[in-house]
Amino acid sequence: MSTVSIRKTAGDDYAGILAAVRRAVEDLGGLGDIIKPGMKVLVKPNLVAVPATRLSGAVTRWEVAGAVAQLAREAGASPIIAESAAAGVNTRAVIEKCEYDRLRDLGFAVVDLKQTPRRKIAAKGAKLIASMDSWELVAEAEAVISVPVLKTHDQTEVTLGLKNLKGLIEDEQKKIFHAQGVMNGVIDIVSTLRPVLTVIDGTYGQEGLGPIFGDTVRMDLILASKDVVAADAVGSAVMGYQPEDCMLSLEANRRGLGEISLAKIEVKGESIASVARRFKRASEVEIEGLPPHRLLFDEGACTGCRNTVISSLMDLKSQGHTSYLEGKILVAGPLRELPPESTPENTVLIGKCANHLKDRGRAVRGCPPGNVYVVQGIVGDALEVGRRYNAD
Repeated sequence: MSTVSIRKTAGDDYAGILAAVRRAVEDLGGLGDIIKPGMKVLVKPNLVAVPATRLSGAVTRWEVAGAVAQLAREAGASPIIAESAAAGVNTRAVIEKCEYDRLRDLGFAVVDLKQTPRRKIAAKGAKLIASMDSWELVAEAEAVISVPVLKTHDQTEVTLGLKNLKGLIEDEQKKIFHAQGVMNGVIDIVSTLRPVLTVIDGTYGQEGLGPIFGDTVRMDLILASKDVVAADAVGSAVMGYQPEDCMLSLEANRRGLGEISLAKIEVKGESIASVARRFKRASEVEIEGLPPHRLLFDEGACTGCRNTVISSLMDLKSQGHTSYLEGKILVAGPLRELPPESTPENTVLIGKCANHLKDRGRAVRGCPPGNVYVVQGIVGDALEVGRRYNAD
């Protein structure tokens, strides 16, 4: 049976967070079975983009990453805290904003992967990719620890231990994933790297339009498990989801990478019920000030495309291009018939499930497509658009 620990933090400083992480790891039986003296251990936080504040719930706070590294060091390993921010984002700027230099002061290595030598890593048990476009540090790591944040995601419902590992591929492959299939791509990475431990930073989380534009939720929690799928299942349940509704967890479980059923997971420390809080979903966010338009979501449309549409509308608004939305019909899912007012000029077909109608509108391919492609589909060829990053 897989085990997940949920612990409340005793305080908001480093000492209090270290104590909570230590207790959570002790609930799992310690690190002796997964971390050996002399091991090179890669500690992977979520530093997706420069946040409004380091405690916005968008990024892993340095205290949690540092606590994990401290326990690895106590086990005799050589921990390296390493990350590559989302495509197009300067990782060093995120490191600086999030005060990760404090960890260097404590004697830990903090590395911007984008500035290190590259290395392809042959994919194992993969469905989508033959290899990961990654870095030497990742290839040489003898153990990987995922240290994500407790937050929602505008394409995958949640982003926890599984999705966090997408930061271990280079920017171009991150972008390609959105055209080829984010879900299988992420699980290919997990299948290849097999993280030995997941520690979720639930001190401050994020709901709504995560992973960066959501609303901060203070939870004061640390979750930990040696089973990354179980960690995500319990983390999802804490946020009010059914684990089976989260596509990454479902796919990882199907591939035998961990346990998704809460009935088969032993939860230590706090119970799920005692700490749970329903997080607002990305699809529930209402965006004000948009001109008249129609959203046609077929009942077969997955949450990936549904959430992507909502997130893309937020991007459209933030870029000042909402006028292009007027009169548009946005379609997601395997819809069989379009309304009579639909024309090739006013209809945008989003995702591979709507591709069978490609002659009836502007097709935006992907599973789900990246936001920038959806926005481009809405504005057409008159204007070239871009997003600051493809969020992890």
